[in-house]
Amino acid sequence: MTEVVALEALVSRIAPGQSLAVPVDRSGVAMAATAAMIEAGIDNLHLVCVPISGLQADLLIGAGAVATLETSAISLGEAGGAPRFGAAVKAGSFRLRDATCPAIHAGLLAAQHGVPFMPIAGIIGSDLLEVRPDWKVIDSPVGNSGKVVVVPAIKPDVALFHAPEADRDGNIRIGRFRELATMAYAAKRTLVTVERIVDRNLLATEDSAAGVLPSLYVDAIAVAERGAWPLALWDEYPADETEIARYTAMARSDDGFRAYLSTFLSRRKQVA
Repeated sequence: MTEVVALEALVSRIAPGQSLAVPVDRSGVAMAATAAMIEAGIDNLHLVCVPISGLQADLLIGAGAVATLETSAISLGEAGGAPRFGAAVKAGSFRLRDATCPAIHAGLLAAQHGVPFMPIAGIIGSDLLEVRPDWKVIDSPVGNSGKVVVVPAIKPDVALFHAPEADRDGNIRIGRFRELATMAYAAKRTLVTVERIVDRNLLATEDSAAGVLPSLYVDAIAVAERGAWPLALWDEYPADETEIARYTAMARSDDGFRAYLSTFLSRRKQVA
């Protein structure tokens, strides 16, 4: 049975040192939970971006919460580069496990299917193979397909995301963002924040069920209104581009980042 808990109780289920899978900015990012994690001092995380991240990862990096980062990119989109990510890479503040989008999805699919690895094509000849010794190049065991790269399964301790709504049984509406389901299938535990809990059964009809993650894959949910802000949440609210640009400008310096973070945490408390 999926539990409904307070935001702080949800975040308390993420332990320092665990691997945490988070989605791309457009897919429903749990920013309220991110603020609560920083407040709680959760650190030493292995952050797995599915397959990239932006403001969420940059905040966690700047707050010193990330020990290892596995991602295809960290970007603030139209606002520019992610300043704390760039500074941390230069300083060697965390271990970077550079990846590609297909490789991250392949690793999660391997975990979902309970196999140790997933073969992919398209990386052979890339410099990435020099920095990812865990990715192995092998002869294809099928036909005359040449060589393939095998990517180890990625099984996060926790998958964390934000969605518009859940029903009383803990089913989550994820719409067309199937990567959220992939994260949940691969992870040991899935924690979700939502805008609201509705009385109707989201699995009641074929039309509604098609965009729903069943409660079987959800451990706990917490209500967090505007829980993705300042990022967008589909069908709910757009990104606050002014706020993201303000972050980008302030976070270029250590002092500016700390000032922004203090304000951000205070504003999230007011929303909660």
